[in-house]
Amino acid sequence: MRYRTLGKDLTVSALGLGCMGMTGVYGEAADRSAMIKLIHDAFDSGVTFFDTAEAYGPFTNEELVGEALEPIRDKVVIATKFGFDINQQTGERSGGVNSRPEHIRVVAEAALKRLKTDRIDLFYQHRVDPDVPMEDVAGTIKELVWEGKIKHFGLSEASVQTIRRAHAVHPVTAVQSEYSLFWREPEKELLPALEELGIGFVPFSPLGAGFLTGQITMDTKFPAGDFRNFVPRFSPEARKANLALVDVVKDVASRKETTPAQVALAWLLAQKPWIAPIPGTTKLSRLDENLGAVDLDLTPADLQEIDDATAQIIVQGDRLPEAILKMTGL
Repeated sequence: MRYRTLGKDLTVSALGLGCMGMTGVYGEAADRSAMIKLIHDAFDSGVTFFDTAEAYGPFTNEELVGEALEPIRDKVVIATKFGFDINQQTGERSGGVNSRPEHIRVVAEAALKRLKTDRIDLFYQHRVDPDVPMEDVAGTIKELVWEGKIKHFGLSEASVQTIRRAHAVHPVTAVQSEYSLFWREPEKELLPALEELGIGFVPFSPLGAGFLTGQITMDTKFPAGDFRNFVPRFSPEARKANLALVDVVKDVASRKETTPAQVALAWLLAQKPWIAPIPGTTKLSRLDENLGAVDLDLTPADLQEIDDATAQIIVQGDRLPEAILKMTGL
């Protein structure tokens, strides 16, 4: 495993493990004991960066991650998130966001218990709350850092302007947003701003929710409960057009004698030294495959070939359902 630094001093494995799918989202939740073993296998392979959130479940994902990592707590980095309006006692959702200072504190205390820890290494605002000034959010995190409950501050799906406002109050260590060959919007404004400010970047869905693995075809049927059933870019019409992107990755993988997933992840890692993707999986074989990308060094010629070929392809369909895009505000 290779390691990278987010912000000034948060060292993480070059590839982390996104744990969201272990408790649902892509269909039925996976077997709990099997997922704990998978997390341990990831650690044994060098992964030190694990991503979860109160909203995944809600709560069940944090509880899973907390149980799995408790024996090795001091050897790993745990990232979790606040920002949705979720009752911490009942798990009831309002459907909206909530980053009021008092709510952030309640979520932090509850997350500490669920994660079986005395500090959260990286605490992201999951979605920006338009009703709460970012200065108030960052100020609350600053207080929690002083109290030793939070080590680092992160933002997820935030605009450049919002990131600058937060960073002026308390250093932002990392920003998490979608980024892959399937979604390159961050290259326009976000990545330059992060480089200027010295903030790390954590791409989620680095494999395009599985699309860039080459395993999804026109015949693929997603199970009931899989969120991809509602994502516009996975509709039959969009999927047919977007498979051209997968063909590009497959061509490079064939020549390099590797897999499409490894090419897609290696491409991400090659973009900036302060990028640490968090692919998720529930299968050991996929975990091992993903981690193989760390040792796949794409040449400048490889990267140019990918850029030239993908520049001719216009990805069809929104990356998220309309309701979620409205909530994100991007």
